[in-house]
Amino acid sequence: MFSNFKYKRIDTYITKKFLGTFFYSIALIIIIVIIFDISEKIDDFLEKNAPLSEIIFTYYLNFVPYFVNLFSPLFTFIAVIYFTSKLANNTEIIAVLSSGISYYRLLRPFIYSAVFLALFSFVLSNFIIPAANKKRITFEMKYIKNPLRSKDVNIHMQISPGGYAYAEHYNSVNNLAYNFSLERITEKGLTYKINSDVARWDSANGTWTIENYYIRTIDSLKETLSFGSRLDTTINLKPADFIANLNNIATMNWGELNKYIANEKLKGSDYVSHYLMEKHRRIASPFATVVLTLIGVSLSSRKLRGGIGLHLGFGIALSFSFIMFMQISSTFATSGNLPPVIAAWIPNIIFGALGIYLLRIAPK
Repeated sequence: MFSNFKYKRIDTYITKKFLGTFFYSIALIIIIVIIFDISEKIDDFLEKNAPLSEIIFTYYLNFVPYFVNLFSPLFTFIAVIYFTSKLANNTEIIAVLSSGISYYRLLRPFIYSAVFLALFSFVLSNFIIPAANKKRITFEMKYIKNPLRSKDVNIHMQISPGGYAYAEHYNSVNNLAYNFSLERITEKGLTYKINSDVARWDSANGTWTIENYYIRTIDSLKETLSFGSRLDTTINLKPADFIANLNNIATMNWGELNKYIANEKLKGSDYVSHYLMEKHRRIASPFATVVLTLIGVSLSSRKLRGGIGLHLGFGIALSFSFIMFMQISSTFATSGNLPPVIAAWIPNIIFGALGIYLLRIAPK
């Protein structure tokens, strides 16, 4: 009974120190980031007369969860390195091991704390941050950034099974699609095609007005042509479909993101790999918290002559190499042929193997 009580006290002590160090360090970096962000955007706030209440409660209140989650794996690692190094330098780890507690038993509170932070990060990424991002991005579009503009040309997309739309260029300011065409293709081949000089979005009615058009209707060997100067029509197409705005996925929760990816695959979007990368990253990044915790404990649980500074220096270098590796794999997924699921998980797999190796040699 005394032994169980002793274990519980050690678990509580390590958990408090671990989580306390993490939240303290993340709070400090968030304050610094906010200060630098204010200094960078203060001219925009003043120029566009952004209300103080909106700056605080709409922008920065929704800004904090995003950056907490962004820095979470990095500062989990730093917190583990810092706290465990202090335990080692104070010979507390030696005292704990001398009392009969095994090294792997000592890892339990670290793992529990890391799993808690990983679950916390997963909930933030998939449910809390998307809702906060909607408000933050809306504020940015109103007071900081200019309206989105489409820079793409020769835009092709599938809007329904067998239905395809094309525009040579889309003007997002006036909601005009130039040299617009719409095709319907079945097993028999092309059955319907409409070409026009311009398609104009009518936001009041939610329809498209097609100007200077001609329509080809094909039924086996019979083909019919019709012409006109103006036609109002309803199409499964919205102005936002012409604009590849990757910020949109940041405002989608887990369910919305999956539906959006399925819809973009149907359209044949060129940005599907970006969306899949975001989906898999939302799972892989929280798991990185556990991987980095294992590496951090393994590296810093031994007392070294260089002390905490040496542990922190090596730990920060390793964490930045992890982040760089994630960015490289993401680039290969979005710009190359690497499957997004592999790109998202390969850093965790490689550094996880490193963590297991370090754990095996750490007790020695």
